[in-house]
Amino acid sequence: MVVFHDVGVLTDKLFPVVEAMQKHFSAGSGTYYSDSIFFLSVAMHQIMPKEILRIIQLDLDLKYKTNIRELFEEFDNFLPGAVIGIAREMQPVYRHTFWQFRHENPKTRVGGPPPEGLPGFNSGVMLLNLEAMRQSPLYSRLLEPTQVQQLADKYHFRGHLGDQDFFTMIGMEHPELFHVLDCTWNRQLCTWWRDHGYSDVFEAYFRCEGHVKIYHGNCNTPIPDV
Repeated sequence: MVVFHDVGVLTDKLFPVVEAMQKHFSAGSGTYYSDSIFFLSVAMHQIMPKEILRIIQLDLDLKYKTNIRELFEEFDNFLPGAVIGIAREMQPVYRHTFWQFRHENPKTRVGGPPPEGLPGFNSGVMLLNLEAMRQSPLYSRLLEPTQVQQLADKYHFRGHLGDQDFFTMIGMEHPELFHVLDCTWNRQLCTWWRDHGYSDVFEAYFRCEGHVKIYHGNCNTPIPDV
């Protein structure tokens, strides 16, 4: 099925949701991720026709090394209650973003590297179980502006990466909503944070073992021709 939508119409329809997201996850109206389109995934289940049950949302800066059908089969691995499949962030960006919460809670897993830590998510590759999103009272509640505000206050969260920040924040509170994809499904190549104050811990986040299925050339990083 091919469905075309006017982004302007959709963002008007979802204005309360999008406005709440922009306030906390775009770090100013002039940033790249302040555009409304970067927040539509959080309410994709409200936009798509009811007969569309599941979709995969992908960034453009990807290189596929396997049949995309294998990624779609990851939906079968969702546990009850999970609504989104997404890989972990592979840079210490959320170690930085959650700095105040981490300072106040020195034993927290929030923002820490895997496997024990919670490094946050990267939205370059996402599996959206629209039917599960529609049927989840918890997820619906988390979209309410008051809930977004409460969690942002709790974690002292001020992000700049759009929907990725929202999923990361609610994932700290409700990890059961997410099916964590293996890093090989979203092998991010950006090393920006290695050169901006986090070289001592960078590899703990960036490490990814296994046969890469999708390369992600984020930060305009060249993708290897392999």
